Amino acid sequence: MSDAVPRVVIADDQSLVRTGFRMILTADGIDVVGEAADGDEAVAAVRRTQPDVVLMDIRMPDTDGLEATRRIMAAADPPRVVILTTYDLDQYVYAALAAGASGFLLKDVTPEHLTAAVRLVRSGDALLAPAITRRLVERFASRADRPAAPHADLAALTPRELEVLTALARGRSNAELAARFSLSEATVKTHVARILSKLDLRDRAQAVIVAYETGLITPGAGEQD
Repeated sequence: MSDAVPRVVIADDQSLVRTGFRMILTADGIDVVGEAADGDEAVAAVRRTQPDVVLMDIRMPDTDGLEATRRIMAAADPPRVVILTTYDLDQYVYAALAAGASGFLLKDVTPEHLTAAVRLVRSGDALLAPAITRRLVERFASRADRPAAPHADLAALTPRELEVLTALARGRSNAELAARFSLSEATVKTHVARILSKLDLRDRAQAVIVAYETGLITPGAGEQD
């Protein structure tokens, strides 16, 4: 699986964006198996081609990227969805993350970052630093129209796992978590994997959102060492 060529669907209402991304991805050996100009076409393309990753524009006519993401993530064994946006802080991006997207990219992303991003999310990781997710959550977590939090029972976590989740949600990388708790990075990865499994989450992006939405930490609260 890890050595197979990633299969990608590009969904964006601007044909020049789709063409540019296709050229960048194919030049790096990534297989673009479908394109879509709106959310309905994106859902159909995913059903037809069964890609590993979908690059999804958030703002498209008719069915937008958020609704398309919800539909895609509701299916069995969905692909990873990466949101494309012109804005680095966008309420729709936050909603898409809560719906199950694995991260987001700005449309001015460099070619190297784009191809690396596709391979990263395809491997099962979340495509954004937790600190970026934290910015999104802190801006929108207190909104009355925020999406419902993914179901999570924090009681299933051990005290150490709660500590790791709390620090992760405040933007700590694996290396920083390891230093903070005097653990190896391998042990930190094991803790994170167990947290995701116990809370039935796809990746770190959703874990950060759960930490805020369940009140484990609150927007704007200072970190206590």
